[in-house]
Amino acid sequence: MSDILVKRDGAVQEIRFNRPAKKNAITNSMYGVMADAITEAEQSDDIRVVLFTAEGDFFSAGNDLMDFASQSSGAFSGPREVGRFLDVMIKAKKPIVAAVQGNGVGVGTTMLFHCDLVYIAETAKLTTPFIDLGLVPENASSLTIVARLGYVRAFALLGANEPLFGKDAAAWGVANAALPAAEIEPRARAAAHALANKPAEALKLTKGLMRDPETLITRMLQEGEIFGERLKSPEAAAAFAAFLGRK
Repeated sequence: MSDILVKRDGAVQEIRFNRPAKKNAITNSMYGVMADAITEAEQSDDIRVVLFTAEGDFFSAGNDLMDFASQSSGAFSGPREVGRFLDVMIKAKKPIVAAVQGNGVGVGTTMLFHCDLVYIAETAKLTTPFIDLGLVPENASSLTIVARLGYVRAFALLGANEPLFGKDAAAWGVANAALPAAEIEPRARAAAHALANKPAEALKLTKGLMRDPETLITRMLQEGEIFGERLKSPEAAAAFAAFLGRK
């Protein structure tokens, strides 16, 4: 069974995290599958909305730290698909809906700021432990999170890694609604289909007017350059060694 399930439900392209035993931590190959699925949605007239869902108790634990550790040690080779995934998320012209039934960590949190509708479990917890890993934020989150939350709340999330709980995420504009976990996926799915029934071109144009992908891409590239340097830093090496030691 694939760690990412992609299926069509009418005009909705569903991308489902399917690695619950690993808290839906995202590997390099998983990023590639998701990037391909979003690209397909963008290119197909039959697909009008992308819906992210997840299997298990976690939405996503973020980047698989074993992948990070291999990049930090220099053992990783080949293209890093995460960059392609982040790029297509930011540039997507069609609506993206997220059903966050459980915790989101790292990119499992930052990706939500590129979604157009987000429904989150009341008990879900969003965290961004980049600094604790000797890294810096990614996915243009040094812009998006500040814009959405304001500097003080954004620094609490990004700098202090204080958790953002579901109810606050809804109250502070990160999510559209906080609901019991069992209600999240049905609510998000209904919202995705409601969007899919709207005039497609008008919806794309409206989203385009509301977002500034060029600025976000520029910041993502700036973050990515520093992020890559930090992966090879002594601080990151120590953090990953501690993680592997616990494993």
